[in-house]
Amino acid sequence: MQAITTLFPLWALLGSLLAYVQPEPFVAAKPAIVPLLGLVMFGMGMTLTWRSFAQVLRRPARVGLGIALQYGVMPLAALLVGLTLGLPPALLAGLVLVGASPGGTASNVVCFLARGDVALSITLTTVSTLLAIGATPLLTWLYVGERVPVPVWSMLQSIFQVVLLPVGLGVLVNSLAHRWLVRVQPLFPVISVLAIVVIIAIVVALNRDNLASLGWTVALAVIVHNAIGLSAGYGIGRLATGDERTARTLAVEVGMQNSGLAVALAVKYFAPAAALPGALFSVWHNLSGSLLAAWWSRRPA
Repeated sequence: MQAITTLFPLWALLGSLLAYVQPEPFVAAKPAIVPLLGLVMFGMGMTLTWRSFAQVLRRPARVGLGIALQYGVMPLAALLVGLTLGLPPALLAGLVLVGASPGGTASNVVCFLARGDVALSITLTTVSTLLAIGATPLLTWLYVGERVPVPVWSMLQSIFQVVLLPVGLGVLVNSLAHRWLVRVQPLFPVISVLAIVVIIAIVVALNRDNLASLGWTVALAVIVHNAIGLSAGYGIGRLATGDERTARTLAVEVGMQNSGLAVALAVKYFAPAAALPGALFSVWHNLSGSLLAAWWSRRPA
């Protein structure tokens, strides 16, 4: 099971290639993006219990620092990178959506491999996900509202439906039936990986024509955006706390985004091209995070 999740970038690349060669079935599957994301969020909730939220009260300063970096650095960095590279409005909105999204669902595994603070990582992912219901639409409106229409209220309702409700349901089920679910819980990361791979493939199929002309520019924007998040998380985290494990954790949490949420919102509220940054980010941040974790895993924290 772990090998399947670890090789996520490979499956995403293969799925993207298949969608590029045979786009028709994936284009037809466009309505499945939101339900698939809800499935991923439910799987995340299944890894948590109500006690997981108590971590916030025990470490308010470090949790607050992580959230401030998550929603302070990444949306602004997305805007600056997009403007510097001259991205069209739709792609710029998509990149800012990625930056305004909460921490990625794979960040906890990468944090573990990097010898970071896993408890802090899980807490940050959980809190940023819960805050996303307001932060994601409002930050997107703040940074790109003058360039493209941003339906803040509709986005807020969508995030509530595809993030908060599935996560809450997953936590409830796990809290009530944890004893019976222990044996099947390893399946949920695999299901999440497969769901995200399908989402990426659908976005690639929808943007098959755009990839030829804009693919490399968007890829560069995604790589630079991710590098800023990783660097800011580590550098500011090390300066603020003086703790290597915390710095590694913040690097992973800030640099790895829930790009699946960005993709779902982009497809629903903007042009299909707006989902392209999120799809490419899904592949790249897992690859860069895995490489960084491999480097850190050989160096004691």
